[in-house]
Amino acid sequence: MAIEGYSMGTLGAFVGKELGVSAWVEVDQARIDAFAQCTGDHQWIHVDVERARRESPFGGTIAHGYLTLSLLAGKLVEMGVVPGDARAAVNYGVEKTRFLAPVKAGVRVRNRVRLMSADSKGDGRVLLRTENTMEIEGEAKPAMVAEALALVMA
Repeated sequence: MAIEGYSMGTLGAFVGKELGVSAWVEVDQARIDAFAQCTGDHQWIHVDVERARRESPFGGTIAHGYLTLSLLAGKLVEMGVVPGDARAAVNYGVEKTRFLAPVKAGVRVRNRVRLMSADSKGDGRVLLRTENTMEIEGEAKPAMVAEALALVMA
């Protein structure tokens, strides 16, 4: 999805503004289990459905915090945060990440993005800093708030 009027040349005009909201994505048990397989993090609160129903303070399994964080990259691409006229973009890191509420298996989340800064690094490179609020459908408190950095190249 393209953001109207958003390009390498107009990034400065978007600083401080909300760039948009992504589509919802379901975080089901299959996704949680696949993430556990990829990372080797098989903590029971994530993967043992029966034990989590009995013992977890959340009433069931919850997604790994890093699973929630990992959803950012795809959501930023989906939303068009990398300008369409950029030649390339690379993940530059994440700062000030906070996991504020658990993502229970079966819920849907989406990312709300605000452009915090767009700093020129010379040679047509711009470092974008976005504030990402991962919202949980039907809940007032977000799952996560994180500042993501991306280096985009003209």
